[in-house]
Amino acid sequence: MRQCRKLFHLAAFTAGLALTGFAHAANPVFPGWYADPEAAIFQHQYWIYPTTSERYSEQTRFDAFSSDDLVHWTRHEGVLRMADVPWAKKAMWAPAMAEKDGKYYFFFAANDIQSDKEVGGIGVAVADHPEGPFKDLLGHPLVDAFHNRAQPIDPYVFHDDDGSWYLIYGGWKHANIVKLKPDFTGVEAMPDGKTWREITPSPEYVEGPMMFKRNGKYYFMWSEGGWTGPDYSVAYAIGDSPMGPFKRIGKILQQDATIGTGAGHHSLFHVERDDSWFIVYHRHPLGDTNGNHRQVCIDKMIFNADGTIEPVKMTREGVQPHTL
Repeated sequence: MRQCRKLFHLAAFTAGLALTGFAHAANPVFPGWYADPEAAIFQHQYWIYPTTSERYSEQTRFDAFSSDDLVHWTRHEGVLRMADVPWAKKAMWAPAMAEKDGKYYFFFAANDIQSDKEVGGIGVAVADHPEGPFKDLLGHPLVDAFHNRAQPIDPYVFHDDDGSWYLIYGGWKHANIVKLKPDFTGVEAMPDGKTWREITPSPEYVEGPMMFKRNGKYYFMWSEGGWTGPDYSVAYAIGDSPMGPFKRIGKILQQDATIGTGAGHHSLFHVERDDSWFIVYHRHPLGDTNGNHRQVCIDKMIFNADGTIEPVKMTREGVQPHTL
């Protein structure tokens, strides 16, 4: 049986009770160097699937974290390991998750390919449970080449209202959207016959795309700046379809000289019962110049009346307990 370790932030709990009458999660929400967090709600629990933020040679496994309240987290070690992906040889990072027909699908980047002559790109693994163990689905990458000059990294899976599943991905300042086959074993052409559609929203786009729909509008979010540096940040645009075009609105998350730097590569929790939104992201501790020293944090994300997003206020306290 997979061993799990319950992580209780006792200091934050005590401080939170003293200040507000409630516990807070405290940021970072769990110890260790982790990045690129993917947020998902599975089986009435919150789940975070992050990159293990080490040197490439040590990025050989993914851990996952589950919670009932956003405050207390359980670590599930090694839910996907490089040993279970026969074509992955260099590094694995940037998870994306999907649940479909009782199965859980784990998308990820591997090998950091620099050209179509190399083996690697975006893979997909599958499991019967959110905590895995996940096994490689295809025996080869799902996306293994450059299309529209987008490096095949940083996947995100978007499920539209009409039942369509899309993979949105891309580094090197280019983002693509492609329609997934119903069984996630490949991609297929869209109704217009096109398969690889570029949706790069602005020249500032770098990597880390994600998408959601709210009040009939499609929100496309991404990371800007250098992932190892202090200027890493999150921006967004709004469009009328998942294909765009998208109009860049601006940044909503960036460094705070009193809290942390390099805040980016995020995902979101949306609690439908009260329409609460939480942004899950990584940041660097103040004064730490090691690019791999990244920590996962959670803060509130708030919408204005006109549908735009308020700039996120990074905190050390994190968020109060929030059950599903």
